[in-house]
Amino acid sequence: MTTHTASRLAHTARPIEPAALAELRRTDDAGRPCVPYTAADPDAGSPLRCCLRAIRPGERIALVSYAPLRRWAADTGARPGAYDEQGPVFIHARPCAGPAADPDGYPFARTGALRTVRRYDSRGRIAGGRLLEIPEDAVAGFDAAFAEAFADPDVALVHVRAVEYGCLHFEVRRP
Repeated sequence: MTTHTASRLAHTARPIEPAALAELRRTDDAGRPCVPYTAADPDAGSPLRCCLRAIRPGERIALVSYAPLRRWAADTGARPGAYDEQGPVFIHARPCAGPAADPDGYPFARTGALRTVRRYDSRGRIAGGRLLEIPEDAVAGFDAAFAEAFADPDVALVHVRAVEYGCLHFEVRRP
């Protein structure tokens, strides 16, 4: 596996914002109460969207429904309509330190894993996307996918999602 420095990352992977996390820890975006539990071995390795790292057994976590486009649209005035969707994400049950200050790569970038790189325009509508099989040099692979996405001037943000479950891994906004 290739190691990279933060200065090489061309884009910033965004975790769920702290204000949204505070809300999700009470009631998720599907209107259900948050139900924390202690992570066990089957949870280990699953992505935490609050700090963009893998779950460790013994941590207090919660699986909540999250609507990232809806929350972005509320801040920007976009109207995604039917493109608004929600899905499951893991978060820490209590506030955490957030992502590492100097990440050495994009989160959840396991070589060979399949991701969708879904593009959205300023109205919140899907503006295309692509399948990415994460290469050995994951940073270069993601950088190329994001450069391709943002080459379209209409693209405002990108969601990186797992192919297997469709869940959001992280968001990147126009630089």
